[in-house]
Amino acid sequence: MALTQTDCPDLKLLARGKVRDLYDVDENSLLFVATDRLSAFDVIMKNGIPGKGKILTQISQFWFNLLKDVVPNHIITCNVDEMPAIVQKYRSQIEGRAMLVKKLKILQVEAIVRGYITGSGWKEYQKKGTICDIPLPVGLRESEQLQKPLFTPSTKAELGQHDENIHPSRLPDIVGDRYAKEIEEVAVKVYQKAAQHARDKGIIIADTKFEFGVDVEGNLVLADEVLTPDSSRFWPSDKYVVGQGQPSYDKQYVRDYLESIKFDKSSGVELPQDVVDNTLAKYVEAFTILTGQRPSL
Repeated sequence: MALTQTDCPDLKLLARGKVRDLYDVDENSLLFVATDRLSAFDVIMKNGIPGKGKILTQISQFWFNLLKDVVPNHIITCNVDEMPAIVQKYRSQIEGRAMLVKKLKILQVEAIVRGYITGSGWKEYQKKGTICDIPLPVGLRESEQLQKPLFTPSTKAELGQHDENIHPSRLPDIVGDRYAKEIEEVAVKVYQKAAQHARDKGIIIADTKFEFGVDVEGNLVLADEVLTPDSSRFWPSDKYVVGQGQPSYDKQYVRDYLESIKFDKSSGVELPQDVVDNTLAKYVEAFTILTGQRPSL
C-alpha cells in the first residue's frame, strides 16, 4: 500500500511538496518525510509507488554519509529512536522514510550537474548547439559523455509550476556572488565523487540535481534529498551505447510511459500496475547496486 500523504497532527505541517511532507519540529529542526508520491514533468501522479519514499530516504542517507568530506549536510538523524518524542509517536507512518534535519536558509536554485548529454539538454543542443545557452562542441551525439561535468542551474518553481533552466551567469542575481561560485564548485565536486563511486559499481550518473542551504554561520550545506532515482538519471554502464536513449534505473520508465500516452503535463494520471511494479523494481535494483545492500521496505 503506497503512503501518499502523512498525517502528524501534533506537528506543524509546513508544506507538501511533490514527494515530501515537511513538518516543523522545534526551533532548530524540521522533519522531512518522503511519501510514495511520484511526480513526472513537475506533475504529481494520482497513485504512488509503494516503498519509494523509503528507498529515497535510505539512498539519500547513504550518499550524505559518503559525501560528508566534500560538503556538510543537513541530516541530524534518520533513526526514529533518536528523534524527539513528539516525532516518535508517528513511527508507524515515518519509519524508514523520515529525516530529522537542521533548519537552513534554503537557496532558491536547483544545482544541476550534467555529465552526459540527454533529456532537455539534448533537446536544446539539437536546436541551438547549447545547454542552458552554454555553447558546446559541434557533433555531439545523444547520451555522449561531456568533456567535463557541466553546471546548469535552474530556478526553483512553486508546486505546479515548471523549473526554468538558466545560464550560470544569472545565479549571482539569485543567491549572491559568493554562493553562486561556491554552489557551482561544490556541486561539481559532489557529482564527480558520486559518479566515480557509481561507475565503480556499474552505474553511470548521467545527470543529477542538488539543493543547498546556508546555516547560521553562513556555511553552505547540502540539503533536501541527494542522488536518488527521483533527482538523477542512473544508467546501467554495461548497456551504455552512445547515439541513442539509454535504459535507466530512474523515473525515465514513467516519463516514457507518459510520453507514449501523449500525457498533457498538466494534471496527474493513474499509472498502470505494471508501470508501478517496474518502476519500484528499478529503484530497488539501483539502491542495491549502489549501496551493496537491500533497502528496508
